[in-house]
Amino acid sequence: MTLPTDPAENLAALIRCASVTPTEGGALTALETMLKPLGFLVDRPVFSEDGTPDIENLYARRSGNGPHLMFAGHTDVVPVGDEAAWTHPPFAAEIANGEMYGRGAVDMKGGIACFIAAVARHVEANGGPKGSVSLLITGDEEGPAINGTVKLLEWAASRGEKWDASVVGEPTNPDALGDMIKIGRRGSMSGAVTVNGRQGHVAYPQLADNPVRGLMSLVDALLHPVFDKGTRDFQPTNLEITSIDVGNPATNVIPAKATATFNIRFNDTWTDETLQAEIHNRLDQAAGRKKYRQGKKTPVDYELVWRDRPSHVFLTRDDRLIETLRGSIKSAVGKEPTLSTSGGTSDARFIKDYCPVVEFGLVGKTMHMVDERVAIADLETLTQIYQRFIEDWFGQG
Repeated sequence: MTLPTDPAENLAALIRCASVTPTEGGALTALETMLKPLGFLVDRPVFSEDGTPDIENLYARRSGNGPHLMFAGHTDVVPVGDEAAWTHPPFAAEIANGEMYGRGAVDMKGGIACFIAAVARHVEANGGPKGSVSLLITGDEEGPAINGTVKLLEWAASRGEKWDASVVGEPTNPDALGDMIKIGRRGSMSGAVTVNGRQGHVAYPQLADNPVRGLMSLVDALLHPVFDKGTRDFQPTNLEITSIDVGNPATNVIPAKATATFNIRFNDTWTDETLQAEIHNRLDQAAGRKKYRQGKKTPVDYELVWRDRPSHVFLTRDDRLIETLRGSIKSAVGKEPTLSTSGGTSDARFIKDYCPVVEFGLVGKTMHMVDERVAIADLETLTQIYQRFIEDWFGQG
């Protein structure tokens, strides 16, 4: 029986599955084909919620006597964009100049392919780890993240699954393998501020109330002063205005409403609740100022709506997990990775509620881009890192 020990072959099989969110595209079937010969029991639950697409997920476990390590990731990918702009077809897994091209090559089918190859090599050499290994794979990471990892974790935990540690195979390295391990993530919240005014003619502003003027005061309060200067482990909290919309096609009409949307990435100086309270306080104070609304006696009439569910800030402090992975990386590439909490959110924000979690995967330079690709040499190196980590974490190194 041939085991899936070649990460390039594993990745090619996954890339050839056009699993653009929310389509499974055959990717989970390809994974199941790789995992069953390794002794994994595979489940593929489908989760649903009104207003969102049904999502098929995969949970596979190879059981043993000892600790339980989870590898987490996703097989769904973002759309290819302009397919004609690709040098090689986005779902062909063609190799040129030592690189494999395809959507998902680094984000993150490549990481999954390498982990499976690492497990296969470990099984081939040692008969399996001294404990349990599971793969928790979703098809909803690039989408709304509602019917994916969060529900898959709940589903597995309800069946008695418990984990001692998790590695998420997202592409964490900015330039070269071994650059960076993600040991936490900033929190994320989005909101929209709508100012209600009074429509009128621009030549008679005294008869109207321009909501854009009020919105300028509120936006100014959101941006200044800075929320904090950062912490030892996190960058400073940062708010960005992502849209200002008036919906007014006329140049001689004062509009009735104006809306600004924003996203804020926050560190562990704040909780969701304290940060929301800070935002409300800033807006309330700014609503009474007359900086842009001279002559108006009433405060700015505004509404604040929080959008989506907030992503919570977290930091992993499990020394055994972190130091074992650092040692495996140093052994393979000869350098110490930086421990970082930079970047956006990932499914690690859900996993941290169940066990310590870190993220380490391929170089992310081409993720979501036309001609997404990965060096074949990097696939081999990441497989070696994962294999060494499995051996060391289970005490078989």
